[in-house]
Amino acid sequence: MTSMAPARTQTDLSFLLDHTGLVLRSRMTAALAEIGLTPRMHCVLVHALEEERTQIQLAEIGDMDKTTMVVTVDALEKAGLAERRPSSRDRRARIIAVTEEGARVAARSQELVDGVHEAALGSLPKDERDTLVRALNTLVNGHLATPSESTQPVRRARERTK
Repeated sequence: MTSMAPARTQTDLSFLLDHTGLVLRSRMTAALAEIGLTPRMHCVLVHALEEERTQIQLAEIGDMDKTTMVVTVDALEKAGLAERRPSSRDRRARIIAVTEEGARVAARSQELVDGVHEAALGSLPKDERDTLVRALNTLVNGHLATPSESTQPVRRARERTK
């Protein structure tokens, strides 16, 4: 019996990007778990330290829905790493303020995240690292900068079961 599958004419870029993204996220999750953080908690801490930002702004940066953002900030507050405060610019808005302990933890979490990225890039020859990063930046800032509108929701990659 012959295969009726169509011949692939291009590299499966979706698989390559999805797989590398999944593995990077899993390694980052494991690294951050060592200090009691999740990638979402890390994202909120780091971006809240950059400037005064509301929960909504931080949710947009971290690609989180409202419920996930609330749960993430609740966990940060419970751990004493961040707190909700009135904005100094708009008294109607509340911002996420990082505590001193949160800033210390964010510095450590950034070291861990940078280490995960460094290990991945370090597995490539130097000239290929630079080329890969330039190419990905070109895609992210160009052709793949904006998702397409679709009536079908985009599904996240399914986690493999062990």
